[in-house]
Amino acid sequence: MASVEELKKNIKVVMFDQYGTVVDMQGGLVEIATPFLAAKGWKGNPNSFVTWWRRTHFEDSMIDALLHREHTPYREIGHRAVTKTLERAEIPFTQDEVKYLVACIEKLRCFPDVPEALQRLQTKYQIVVLSNGDKDMLETAKQYHQVPFDNVISVAEANSFKPHVNTYKKAAEIMGVQTDEILFVANHAFDCIGAKSAGMHTAFIDRRKRPFGGTPHQPDIWVDDMKSLADAMV
Repeated sequence: MASVEELKKNIKVVMFDQYGTVVDMQGGLVEIATPFLAAKGWKGNPNSFVTWWRRTHFEDSMIDALLHREHTPYREIGHRAVTKTLERAEIPFTQDEVKYLVACIEKLRCFPDVPEALQRLQTKYQIVVLSNGDKDMLETAKQYHQVPFDNVISVAEANSFKPHVNTYKKAAEIMGVQTDEILFVANHAFDCIGAKSAGMHTAFIDRRKRPFGGTPHQPDIWVDDMKSLADAMV
């Protein structure tokens, strides 16, 4: 692992996962799902519903990547995941309602500490998103998160979902830098592991206070929030 001082000398690009790292996906989707589920008369916990939804989406994304076939758009995976989750909860639904819930992902807002922290990081580095989201979804999201990233890259460019190694290597190629000149930032262990295995340095934003696990691909920086990352790197 590189020291913070080494990183500050060598990093040119700070690259971020978007869903759950830059924007509050769990909190935002719970806020959206709560009135939807109440209107359906569902008595369960909206937070649990969103967790089922997100876990199903992640599992289906990984299955899609492992099939090594044509990349399936994030939105389509999302429609499948929401459909399964509604069926699991035994909630009646229409396809328009499924599309509505998935479209809400585009409207998610940043965690409160993110805008100022990224503004500070941008004084020294290029700041970039690498997301599993579709290109048009990420484009729409700009008006809601309002972070002026230097670039926003969809994994569709690499024809696979993260954490496939090609997604990180393609992002480095697009940015015109070596993988070891990038600090990849994520709130998810799997994304840090994927980026590290591809040759990037990584920062783990431990908002959820969860163990990282015994992988050999440990993060170079481990912080509680984005402000702490900016404090370390600027």
